[in-house]
Amino acid sequence: MTEAAYSLVRFLESGSDKARTGLLVGERVLPLDSDINSLIQHWDSLEAELDTLAASAGEDTGVDRAAVEILAPVEPAQVLQTGANYRKHVVDLAVAHREAGQDAEEVRAKTAAMMDQRAGQGTPYFFIGLPTAIASATDPLTLPSYSKSHDWELELAAVIGKEAFRVTPEEALDHVFGYTMVNDITTREFVFRKDMPAIGSDWYRAKNAPGFLPTGPLLVPAKFFGDPQDVQVTLKLNGKAMQDESTQDMIFGVAKLVSEASQTMPLRPGDLVLTGSPAGNGQHWGRLLQDGDVMEGTITGLGTQLIHCKDER
Repeated sequence: MTEAAYSLVRFLESGSDKARTGLLVGERVLPLDSDINSLIQHWDSLEAELDTLAASAGEDTGVDRAAVEILAPVEPAQVLQTGANYRKHVVDLAVAHREAGQDAEEVRAKTAAMMDQRAGQGTPYFFIGLPTAIASATDPLTLPSYSKSHDWELELAAVIGKEAFRVTPEEALDHVFGYTMVNDITTREFVFRKDMPAIGSDWYRAKNAPGFLPTGPLLVPAKFFGDPQDVQVTLKLNGKAMQDESTQDMIFGVAKLVSEASQTMPLRPGDLVLTGSPAGNGQHWGRLLQDGDVMEGTITGLGTQLIHCKDER
């Protein structure tokens, strides 16, 4: 990827409760008059002006990043999430959940072959998240008291720029404005309904508690981000790397995901399309989130999330 000349942030100034949009140039925030979704929607007419503004920024321009509170950089109307989209992740899950007596290496080889076939002939698995679960990249994460099985899933997310409806994979990236980072928190014991197994998964209860989508801190325009299939996704828990994988391991790339999602519903400016999480979540390690944990998430070019976990009191 290229070094970003600027990224977009949403922020609060000291003493204000009104969220603003800004250009982040180095460590300076240049306030803008537009809200984030209007800026994305009218990017074609604003891009040259913002490029010029960023190029003219100096050490005294705008406000210092440390003097403002950085919010989640997006306000999507729709959040589409993707399941089982990293090859190694799916293979590891299959091995972990193999039936008694099954050979681990046989399960690994069989599942790997299935994922290779799925990549060529299958389609992504989507479900819908709620925008109300979005939090900033530094908001504390309250672990709801109804479970002890809360887990992390760091993900690259595409932010839609132009409405996409039934676009082809070849057209899809032209409809992506840029990229941000999301940690898709999941309550594992709620993923599958034990009382109604025929219904299957319950993503509403498993993924939509307050703060379960820490997002940002940055929204990087696609022209600065480069190839979304060649960035590193890394999550550290209390300083130890738990997830550390390239987006090259995706079964379906961003273009395929956006295209397939758009076949059913129009994707609109500002919407989020999450791309799945690589191997190394808490379920894999047998170590789920606890009071006092600190998650540090990074994706190449997208800044750093630092999330402190606390039990619900």
